Amino acid sequence: MLKQVSGSITFLQRQYNGTNLVSENVFRSKELPGAWQLALKVNPVKESSDVVDVNATFRLTAGQVASATVAVKFDFSNWSAANYVLVPASLYNGNRYRSIGYGYNPEYPHDMYYNPQVPLTISNNPRLSIENDKASLVELQTGNMATPAVCFFSPAEQTGFILLTEQQTKWGNNGITITEDTHKDNFSFDISAPAIRKLATGFGDFHLSGDKAPDWKAGDEVSLRLRLYVFKAADIPALLTKFFKIRKDISDNSAPRNLVPMSRLLELGTGICSSNFTQQQAGNYYKPENNNDFQLGWVSGMINTYPMLSLNDEKERKRVSEELDFVVRRLQGKSGYFYGGIKSNGEIIGEKMSHDFPEIQAMVRKNADVLFWLMKHLLLFKESGHAAMINKDWEEAAKGLATAFVKTWQKNGQFGQYIAPETGEIAVFNSTAGAIAPAGLALAANYFNRADWLKTAAAAADYYYKRDVAGQGLTGGDCGDISQDANSESAFGFLESLMALYNYTGDHKWLSMAEVQAALCATWTLSYAPVFPPSSTIGKLQSNMTGAVWASIQNKHAAPGICTSSGDYLFKLFRATGKSLYADLIRDIQHAHTEAVNMPGHITSNYLVGSSMERIQPSDAEGKESIGNFIHTRNSWTETNGMLMALELPGIYVISDKAKCYVFDHVKVTIIKKDNRELVMELHNPTAYDASVAVMSETTLEAKHPLGYTAFLRWPKVPVKAGGKIRVHISGKDIKW
Repeated sequence: MLKQVSGSITFLQRQYNGTNLVSENVFRSKELPGAWQLALKVNPVKESSDVVDVNATFRLTAGQVASATVAVKFDFSNWSAANYVLVPASLYNGNRYRSIGYGYNPEYPHDMYYNPQVPLTISNNPRLSIENDKASLVELQTGNMATPAVCFFSPAEQTGFILLTEQQTKWGNNGITITEDTHKDNFSFDISAPAIRKLATGFGDFHLSGDKAPDWKAGDEVSLRLRLYVFKAADIPALLTKFFKIRKDISDNSAPRNLVPMSRLLELGTGICSSNFTQQQAGNYYKPENNNDFQLGWVSGMINTYPMLSLNDEKERKRVSEELDFVVRRLQGKSGYFYGGIKSNGEIIGEKMSHDFPEIQAMVRKNADVLFWLMKHLLLFKESGHAAMINKDWEEAAKGLATAFVKTWQKNGQFGQYIAPETGEIAVFNSTAGAIAPAGLALAANYFNRADWLKTAAAAADYYYKRDVAGQGLTGGDCGDISQDANSESAFGFLESLMALYNYTGDHKWLSMAEVQAALCATWTLSYAPVFPPSSTIGKLQSNMTGAVWASIQNKHAAPGICTSSGDYLFKLFRATGKSLYADLIRDIQHAHTEAVNMPGHITSNYLVGSSMERIQPSDAEGKESIGNFIHTRNSWTETNGMLMALELPGIYVISDKAKCYVFDHVKVTIIKKDNRELVMELHNPTAYDASVAVMSETTLEAKHPLGYTAFLRWPKVPVKAGGKIRVHISGKDIKW
């Protein structure tokens, strides 16, 4: 298999003084001089020539050896810097890009402003070198990854390679060290037990790792379990889709825990949000974070209003209207673009500012959020029977913003990363910061009957897909606290856009792109339940964090949910294709989110009941003491995406003509009866909280039609008491209990 990629494999034993390598020995004939032995098992998987399992067991049979590790090393000759290298949540295209700064959210240099030719620029992260005649060294441990894996695609050989491994042995987390020579024609990586790195990676910087090789005594042994895939692949999308299918293949895939019904999360989240409505000098709004200033889009401002509007409560509906009035009155610039924030005293907040360029800038991402969520609010007002409350100023603001995006596209052929709302000029080019803009344009085009806007949405989505997804195997740059780093938010945001285009055009090409994009999203999502230190908060709670979503290659932590979205587009993709991979992914994300929610007897943020915060930390990027521990605060955006999931995902999805169901909520379902007339299910609520379970039922044929943005308004809610059971009878659209 390895010959197909000019590869070879070696088994090693190493000795260290601190983190300095003292000696390295190669196992030959399964033995080393002294008392080391290697037991090697190599087995094909399911009689496939593309997949093989390798289990290497290293044993010290006698004596003692201090500060020693063992490793399996892979070497690849005939290598090329054109190969795409992926380590999920850590390396995308090898992070082979210009790097700036030393630390969190570095300042942009002068040459990045008003420069259409600016190269994609990232923070100071582990990376393969772009410099000529400079070798590369990347030192990681499995806690840095959404899936412990190393993958690459060779365009020249039209071949893909994926190696999966496990998180740890008894010595702790395994290490993955990657090297590339100065000529970039030899590439190596090894899996070591345990990880020994000189430097551990932080948030755009590095620090001494503090790693320590263990002392071995007679009888000590560890096994490194690997699964290798070598397969024909035409392009990067082929590698991504293959990875999505197999990423859980060697994980211990324990079932998600049923802790808190989605309806209870919605109740608690809207309660917290309601209590945070404030009247300030700048205007009236729900506070997006833990201060009185207002941040628009990205992390909750004018997004947390959406679940509040869904409550169909007169007081909250009036408050939502007040916030929308405030946003369009105080934050829209002359160009039609919006400023990204405003202090409680009315002072506009600039973003990514430079002393050389004083004109106030705003994130393109935030503007894309404004267009998308403003359109969703308009739809929800109409569909919930309150169209008369829609202020014409809101519609005019949406038109102005959509027009601004179209003008920018027509002038520049891209949306850029930062925009000047006064003039509409792109201040910083490049990145996928406008990932969700095609979705906003698609909704606006349908609402205002503007076919030209839909055309721009399609052109922009085509551009992002070809340049970023298929061309580089990444999307990035849409967070306000990173550079143009690869990140999860742009990946999920772009999936929203692709599904919006499918929704309004019915063209299956968008569905095909969406399947690739979902695979890219999966690279950011924990595919297994990491083992956390037993003394940590997560360790004590024994939480299954499968489904936690990593932030970016700079911000090296996972989080509870997607920033900031329900991920209902994954459910829509599941409906359209029938492939449970997509349903599994969003179910994992929802359940990992619930594991992070602060509840009685399940203390996480140590804050309000129903609150949560953005750190699920499997890595030592913030220090070894941070692994598995939450910070005692709250983040509005994690609470918002929890509310959105509870709102926009059905608790139970039923395909009535096939008598099949998929459960997203924290309940158990047993099918009692199924025939041509009806389907009878028994719902069991194993949690300590009463549930109101949304049930969506449809036929296979109906599932082929795109799902609207307010479909949740029509889902009946089945009440199930804590610990209780209830039977549900489904006959076509008729649901009774």
